[in-house]
Amino acid sequence: MTITLYSGGNVFDGTGNLLENHAVLVDGDVIKDVAPAEKHDDYQGERVDTSGGTLMPGIADCHVHLVYRGEANPSGGLEGVNPGEITLRVLENAQISLKSGITSVRDCGGRDYLEFPVRDACNSGRFFGPNIMASGKMICMTGGHGNKNGRVADGCDEVVKAVREQIHAGSDLIKIMATGGVMTPGVNPEDAHYSADEMRVGVSEAKRFHKTSASHAQGAEGIMNAVLAGITSIEHGIFMDQQCLDAMMERGTYLVPTLAAVQNILNNADKGIAGYVVEKARRVFEKHKESFRMFYKAGGRIAMGTDAGTPFNLHGENAMEMSFMVDCGMTAVDALASATSVAHSLMELDDRGQIKAGFKADMLVVNGNPAEDILMAAAKKNHRMVIKNGRKVEFP
Repeated sequence: MTITLYSGGNVFDGTGNLLENHAVLVDGDVIKDVAPAEKHDDYQGERVDTSGGTLMPGIADCHVHLVYRGEANPSGGLEGVNPGEITLRVLENAQISLKSGITSVRDCGGRDYLEFPVRDACNSGRFFGPNIMASGKMICMTGGHGNKNGRVADGCDEVVKAVREQIHAGSDLIKIMATGGVMTPGVNPEDAHYSADEMRVGVSEAKRFHKTSASHAQGAEGIMNAVLAGITSIEHGIFMDQQCLDAMMERGTYLVPTLAAVQNILNNADKGIAGYVVEKARRVFEKHKESFRMFYKAGGRIAMGTDAGTPFNLHGENAMEMSFMVDCGMTAVDALASATSVAHSLMELDDRGQIKAGFKADMLVVNGNPAEDILMAAAKKNHRMVIKNGRKVEFP
């Protein structure tokens, strides 16, 4: 096993502390020591010079869609495509993400479980890729958001059956669509889709089999239904109100904001995105930022997620979400923690997401000090090196 010392610069530990002039000793795939650099002055082995930069944990993106490539019409981009080709795209997107400092991803909806073999290959080390959690098929009501590719289920019994199907197929978490959304025609993001009872039995069945859960939830009624059901994380949370906020704070519910999703639609509105998508994105844009600020100000648990794969929301640009969060009022230090220790906590990757002895060596070396300038970590051009399980990431 290779022993490597990273020294010369600063260390961001993932939880909010910037350690100046510190060294990190890695033995194989595990961090062995984090200490002031002078402790290792006599070290004679392999070294990586981090001078002028910062070593930080690898970034986790808690909401991606690896089957999509950021097309103007992502779902349409898969129509008629060979399943083998879709699987290759999943691997390609996962490796693009890893090369860009994203060492863990949570896939929140794929296609016919084609992402599962890629997940297994990356997690086992058969292929070099990020840690991957995958939800399998999104569970939605008839005509609901995601119905074209999700598992349609109506009524409590059918929702329970749909959850069991995902678990049987090998899902790591259960994704349930509580409301309408931007990308589905003919649905209103503010409308609750599943009833409180349907949400309750779905989340309960996930818990019964030791699975976490995530809910696409934009309107306040749907958010509340999901939170009261015991959902692990609310995805988007656009029309959150004070009642939703209080319930989330009481239960420790995570928010995965995905600010990048709407931002990238509006930044590319003239590039072939369907008119109804652009119209809804414009309608929710300011409210999305407002709900984020409200939840952050209250001290809620925010885990970074992007919705990568949605229109012009590209795999490999995931880390820019930290910049969007800072633009909305989050401190750079909190944005870094959101993308590292908090995001890995949501994914239950309890030995990753921090620069700490005993943790896995998933790390990123960036220029400068990202605790002062978030673009040092958010913009790929400022990344010097990505390390996954102690190994330097190198792809053609």
